[in-house]
Formats: sequence, structure tokens, C-alpha cells
Amino acid sequence: MLNNRGFKARHRLLRKASAVKSGTALKAEEVDRPTAALIRDLKQRGMLDDTIVIWGGEFGRTPMSQGGDGRDHHIKGFSYMVAGGGFKGGITHGTTDELGYAADENPVSVHDFHATMLHLLGIDHKRLAVKFQGLDVRLTGISGDVVKDILA
Repeated sequence: MLNNRGFKARHRLLRKASAVKSGTALKAEEVDRPTAALIRDLKQRGMLDDTIVIWGGEFGRTPMSQGGDGRDHHIKGFSYMVAGGGFKGGITHGTTDELGYAADENPVSVHDFHATMLHLLGIDHKRLAVKFQGLDVRLTGISGDVVKDILA
């Protein structure tokens, strides 16, 4: 979660690749109501418009089981839940194929997601560059488009 004070909070939702079914159910139960309470509280206090809430991970999981009840890291299909800060509420954007293996409809790349977050923070991702090994490098690389369909 980021707001105008730069606050960031994290939760280890599910770090292991085994016991996915029981582990996900347990962790979802653990964070479901507190997440809803956080969003409701921010809205009641008039802070949700100025705060971006993001639930996600750095990768997805394969849709098939490995050796029983585990799944491996996967980059072709993953989900984020976003709220506030200029994101459109109550929508689903994009789908995966019927197996859940790869993004199918309206895929959003990591660069697109970064460009969209930076846009909502008032930063032009094409102008934001940092020095790295003597080069000006952008967080979004040479690509990245703001995903306007998910903006309020």
C-alpha cells in the first residue's frame, strides 16, 4: 500500500510451493476481512482516493500440480487486486486461457502495470530514469503503456 506518506505494508501470503490448496484457503481467510476493513476504513476517512492498495506477488503459480499438492513459479498468468488511488473499482480486467496457464484477453505486462502505477502517482514513466552502469534506465524499460481501462 502506498499513500502520500510513502507507507508500505506487506504480508507473506503463500511463500511455499506445496500444500497450495490448504495454504491458500488458510491465508485467504487470514487476510480477507482485514483487507476489506482497510479499504473500508480508508474510504470512510476520505483517504482511499489518495492511497493505492495493491495485493499481489512477483509471479504467478502454474495451474497444474507438481508431485501432488505443489505448483511452481509462473510468469505467464498472475493476478493483482488493486483499490483506490485512481483505479476503477468493481471490475475484472483480463483473463487467462481455460487452463489458467497464460494471459489470454487484455494481458497487462509488468511494464504496463508499473507505467499505470507511476501515472497514478503523477509520474511520467517515459521521463523517469535512473543511472545504471552509466546509462539512463527506465523502470518500464523501453516499453510500458498506461492501462487506461482500469483507471477511474
